[in-house]
Amino acid sequence: MTEKLTLKELKEMKEGQIIAKGQSFIPELWKGGTLNWVAVRGGAKDWALYYGLVHYDYAYIKRCGDKAFTETIIRKLVPCTDKAWAMYRF
Repeated sequence: MTEKLTLKELKEMKEGQIIAKGQSFIPELWKGGTLNWVAVRGGAKDWALYYGLVHYDYAYIKRCGDKAFTETIIRKLVPCTDKAWAMYRF
């Protein structure tokens, strides 16, 4: 991924491919500490970001994590162009 996720990069990825992942303290989502998060390419050339507690691994969060809905949080974790952002799956 370049400095920012682009629509071209998103279209070239495979369904289910992990775009980015990490651990972050995100008090807007959970004040209890650090969360694991994973951004995943969807089947319609869209994408979404899921999060869960740090004792969950990324594969579990990809399948069963909570979806993020707040643009500022999502774009902070996965910087992206406006065209790539337009493909975010709410």
